[in-house]
Amino acid sequence: MLTTVVFDADETLLDLRPAVTGGLVAVLDEMRRRTTAAAGVTLDELESDWGAVFGELTAAPVVEIRRAALARSLARAGLVNHLDEIADLFFTRRFALTRPFPDVRPALATLRDRYTLGFATNGNSRAERCGLADEFAFELYAHENGLPKKPAPEFYAAVVAAAGVPAGQIVYVGDSWEHDVVAPRRAGLRSVWLNRLGLPRPLGLPRPLGLPRPLGCTPDAEMSSLVDLPAALATLRVDAVGV
Repeated sequence: MLTTVVFDADETLLDLRPAVTGGLVAVLDEMRRRTTAAAGVTLDELESDWGAVFGELTAAPVVEIRRAALARSLARAGLVNHLDEIADLFFTRRFALTRPFPDVRPALATLRDRYTLGFATNGNSRAERCGLADEFAFELYAHENGLPKKPAPEFYAAVVAAAGVPAGQIVYVGDSWEHDVVAPRRAGLRSVWLNRLGLPRPLGLPRPLGLPRPLGCTPDAEMSSLVDLPAALATLRVDAVGV
């Protein structure tokens, strides 16, 4: 039977995009306050700087990636020497604006009586800074205590260890097909794809060698809102008992 539900953070439980945009707006305002050279810098340029550095820094901590993006943004106006204070401004504003999606707290309240709840993320959205303090039995953050980022197998092994139950009793819930569906299934966990945007399922995923079935190619359930999660998990509980 299923005993544990573990959640991804950003874009699963937390509405991150408005918070990041708000942080960048604060950065741009501060850049323009400091120098007229920033007058022509746009918010679109600041938002694009994340993508420009992300490819080379994918495995790095999220804070380092954001600082690199901010350094690129500040270089547009000759303000790189002010990176530390601008980064502090960004993160303060970003966390102040980060909120759970409306469907999160009701779903957690319903699930808590039936399951152990966990929180495991690649990002730096700490639960207590994002309106989710004391909601989870355990929390895991990539790059703490040497934990690598998803989709590294070690990440999911740490989830299993923290849960203290076999992998097959754990459901991982998240918005990323690769990180929250494919990789958990390959690690022996079950998975739920929270597809808030109604995206099509990716095609052509390879079948892992040595497995008797295409584990990791499909989620156990898919939904657009966490409102539907308790009922979906109840169905999985029945299916698991019948296996």
